[in-house]
Amino acid sequence: MILDGQPLEFRPGDTVLVAMLRAGRHPTGGGCLCLAGDCPHCLAIVDGVAYVRTCQVQALDATVVIRQLRDGPLPPLESRDRDADAGAGDATGVPVHHRHCDVVVIGQGEAGRAAAAEARAAVGAEGRTPDVVTLDARDGQDVIGIYPGPLVVARTSGGMLHVMPRREIVVATGAAEIQPVAPGNLLAGLVTARAATALAAAGVALGRVVAIGTPPDGLDVTVADGTLVRFEPHGPSGSRIAAVVVRDAAGAERRHACDTVSIGLGLTPRDGLLRMGRAFGARAVGDAALDHTLPPCPAAGTVCPCSAVTVEDLDSVHGRGFCELDLVKRATLAGTGPCQGAACVPHIRAWLASRGGVLQPPFTARPVAKPVTLGEAAAGAHHHPTPRTALDAEHRRLGARMERLGGWWRPWHYGDPRAEYDAVRHGVSIADVGTLGKMRVSGPDAVALLEHLYPVPIASLAAGRSRYVVLLDERGYVLDDGLVCREAETRFTLTFTSGGATLAELWVRDWADALGTDVRLLNQTMSRGAINVTGPRAGALLARAGAGALPGFMRHAPARIAGVACHVYRLSFTGEPSYELHHDAGDSVALWRALLDAGAPEGVRPHGLQALLALRLEKGHIVVGQDTDFDSTPRRLGLDWAVRTDKPAFVGRDAVIRTNRVPLDRQLVGLEVEGEAPPEGAVIWRASNDGGDPPRAYAGYVTSSAHSPVLGRSVMLGWVRLHDGALPDALVVDGRSARRVATPFYDPGGDRARA
Repeated sequence: MILDGQPLEFRPGDTVLVAMLRAGRHPTGGGCLCLAGDCPHCLAIVDGVAYVRTCQVQALDATVVIRQLRDGPLPPLESRDRDADAGAGDATGVPVHHRHCDVVVIGQGEAGRAAAAEARAAVGAEGRTPDVVTLDARDGQDVIGIYPGPLVVARTSGGMLHVMPRREIVVATGAAEIQPVAPGNLLAGLVTARAATALAAAGVALGRVVAIGTPPDGLDVTVADGTLVRFEPHGPSGSRIAAVVVRDAAGAERRHACDTVSIGLGLTPRDGLLRMGRAFGARAVGDAALDHTLPPCPAAGTVCPCSAVTVEDLDSVHGRGFCELDLVKRATLAGTGPCQGAACVPHIRAWLASRGGVLQPPFTARPVAKPVTLGEAAAGAHHHPTPRTALDAEHRRLGARMERLGGWWRPWHYGDPRAEYDAVRHGVSIADVGTLGKMRVSGPDAVALLEHLYPVPIASLAAGRSRYVVLLDERGYVLDDGLVCREAETRFTLTFTSGGATLAELWVRDWADALGTDVRLLNQTMSRGAINVTGPRAGALLARAGAGALPGFMRHAPARIAGVACHVYRLSFTGEPSYELHHDAGDSVALWRALLDAGAPEGVRPHGLQALLALRLEKGHIVVGQDTDFDSTPRRLGLDWAVRTDKPAFVGRDAVIRTNRVPLDRQLVGLEVEGEAPPEGAVIWRASNDGGDPPRAYAGYVTSSAHSPVLGRSVMLGWVRLHDGALPDALVVDGRSARRVATPFYDPGGDRARA
């Protein structure tokens, strides 16, 4: 065994803690050791994993331990050595073993063994012996939580064990010894009575032992009768116990010199797992079912050693009105550390009872009961692969910084976001928009379905034309936006946002089924690629690539470009002329490379999302999910022009009509500020000169922000509350005056987009 970089001898059967104590090394520097997994004083970094209870880990030749001293630095999240040992290509993770059974018994002391035997003897009506699973931390099966299902999760040396009992959960975890709270209770040399007996049996020299409360079995000790007052160290800055002081019945202090103090203050049930499992019918047997016996109210000392919460801290939060156990927990962080309240909760309950006279129950126990690694916590969970477009390798070949956005891997930029922005505004650029949702709708009832789904007329849309649409739910809130593009009398293409495409597809299919429509629905999001060619020179690039006549604004038509069959949609999200080239995804790479080659004389360069989001913001275009909220109505978003309430029926119509009668409470508005862009999410304040209110009154928050090179200032979209029925004009964002302005910020007439 290696301790702090040096070899350490151990005996067969030793735990890591026993080996350390035999060598005179305390894992955390001090505190009362229980040797039962209930306290936080034996924690150490073992084989690269922090917060391991050394009392429950066997010492082996290959075991590497780094002490987790209380006054030292925080342990690393992950050991470099452990990463190196795993190997760069090792992605196997922590294995999970699943076990179904009739009964699970947690704890295999006397009561647990009896409960398991009783369960096996109870032959059910089906005439078979019940399948009983037993778990015990001493056997390397450390239960960390009980979850809905019910599901009992245990950590083992071979990975995580998920046990699913059909009938019953029995908690036989026994009782923990109460920790001492008094000045000096974090000194080394303090042990519980049971721990004293176990250490002596393991050959650990305890020296002169003084016992507080019930003495340990089989040890020659001096019993210090009286009330515990304090523990005294060797010298003013010593870390090890030198003496314990008690107060006798006459009120006099008695000092007992010692090398070790045995603490026998009584037992408290280990009922954390029981409190987790009660909702699933768990029951306790043995000492786990004991009533909570509280220790005397602490007067001084550290109450929660995990979070270093003292009695003075309790006094402080109580004086500020935190009088409930759950509130004290949150205000001080007591009970949130590795032992999850096992050491501190009895004392905090006693302390609160002395202040209010009412004994409060323990706080809600939540998994995990003991620290686990992220790998152990995630064991058995599977992350759905993040999809990549057909052009993913091309982006990476061009040096793109890739990010996950809208559920896809997408290029954030290619190294120079400003140059990408300039290419769109002043020349030509291309972008991969294959992530957009794309659905083909056809059939005799296609028009009827779309008329019901969308709040604008569909039947009047001519073939070859497109219309911007919002998708509403029954409450009139915006779910998504996109285009309806008519190809023929009964055939349409719908587009959705990248992040909303899955929900939109489910929404369309559900309504098609509910209405009993005769339609064919085909999701083409994965099978169809899309490349946006945008900028003042977009038409010139496409001409070089062999395109013939291109469709006009908000029109679409088939075309063959660079030898690839495309369907061209003329629109603009960037504010400049834009042509979306939809095509079979298998042709994406060839088309992308051909466009870069054809656009070389025009200075073409690809742009990523960083430039695109700034470009669309200058045009005031919203991003659903970023600029919208769960209750965003078209009127709040300034999109009431995209809703025709004179239509006889569409999803959300009644709600829109009803809410349109209610005065607006807030609205998404455009804002400008000089200098750099405030962070997205920044608070918007109403300035002091608006209505004579206090210097700052909350008005809303920023949803999108970017510095606009073409405008020379920063532009934002943000939610702003109405004040006295009107939107305030004088606003403050990020400590600077902001102006509320109409959108679009750039080219408000849309002349450039339609050019």
